[in-house]
Amino acid sequence: MSYNFSEMIDRRHTNSVKWDVKDNELPMWVADMDFRTAPGIVDAIKRKADTGIFGYEEVPQDYFEAVQHWYATEHDWAPNTDWMRFVTGVVPAISSAVRRVSHVGDNVLVQAPVYNIFYNSIVNNGRHVLSSDLVYQDGQYTVDWDDLAAKMAEPLTTMMILCNPHNPIGHVWQPAELRRIADLAAVNHVTVFSDEIHGDITDAGHGYTPFASVSETAAQNSVTAVSPSKTFNVAALHAATIIIPNENLRNVVDRGINTDELAEPNAFAIDGSIAAYTTGSEWVHELNATITANKQTLTAFIAKNLPALHVITGHATYLVWIDCHKLTTDTKTLCAAIRQNTGLFISAGEVYGGDGHDFVRINVACPAERLQDGLNRLATGIHQFEENK
Repeated sequence: MSYNFSEMIDRRHTNSVKWDVKDNELPMWVADMDFRTAPGIVDAIKRKADTGIFGYEEVPQDYFEAVQHWYATEHDWAPNTDWMRFVTGVVPAISSAVRRVSHVGDNVLVQAPVYNIFYNSIVNNGRHVLSSDLVYQDGQYTVDWDDLAAKMAEPLTTMMILCNPHNPIGHVWQPAELRRIADLAAVNHVTVFSDEIHGDITDAGHGYTPFASVSETAAQNSVTAVSPSKTFNVAALHAATIIIPNENLRNVVDRGINTDELAEPNAFAIDGSIAAYTTGSEWVHELNATITANKQTLTAFIAKNLPALHVITGHATYLVWIDCHKLTTDTKTLCAAIRQNTGLFISAGEVYGGDGHDFVRINVACPAERLQDGLNRLATGIHQFEENK
């Protein structure tokens, strides 16, 4: 490998949200990697810092062309740059779109278990969460298409937030699935907001498909959000792009992001993003190989040492969803006990809705040495929990 994904970086006392923990604790929870970002990004930020001037920034055409280049070369989709708008983050853009595309009291549809912050964007804006829960059977998740169609058809359902690929289960939506969602949404006048922030992080042979690329129906009835933040571990750059092929919808959402003051970049956002999208391909491919290896290590370790648990096979994200229902249906208590007894900090699944109370989520985007430490702590914590039941 050309890049060092084995370096054990000490991130304590660096204002890191993830690493704001006790000295004996190991955080493997929030979606934040323990790898240095791609060198091209660091170089671009250093060059910008060397100018010594950090005034108001505008978004140049080069930025949008870099986004287009990335999606054309990495995901076989070259969205028109006229469809794009810069925003300071995917979640702020979701909240803004919720306010513009739906009305107070409307239903916003999700597929639980799903990224918990979606719920905040819905409820905090006076809308109702309506979930068509994914069906868990025989160790895997599927869509209840009849239920999804029925909930799309409810008169108050005006918007759907799609997680593509899906966090936390790691599902890579297939083109046929996306087309079916798009057709249901169009028939029922439901606008789809597709959060594709994890799209670059997939196993080899399991690339993700942008929602708007699967059909003209999907393109004309959707807002797509992308960002280098998860891919390159640069969340604090506060840079993302929304892509909206439909001109009328684009004008509505554009007015919202300007009203909400989401369209002005910080001094490093543009240079860092352009560097990511134009120099970071090889780095991402090696990152993905590392993450795949880590997921395989975790899966094998749990199969050998923790037979009461079951790892959901997901081919996207660096977040692993683990079924604990044979051990407990209260993983909030389980995670608290593991943290108390071993220092391992992982996420209880209840916050993701649906059947999340049976699951935990573990972040494996770290060096193999740190992962092994986490797995050893997990085994100790699970065995202690079993003994105390």
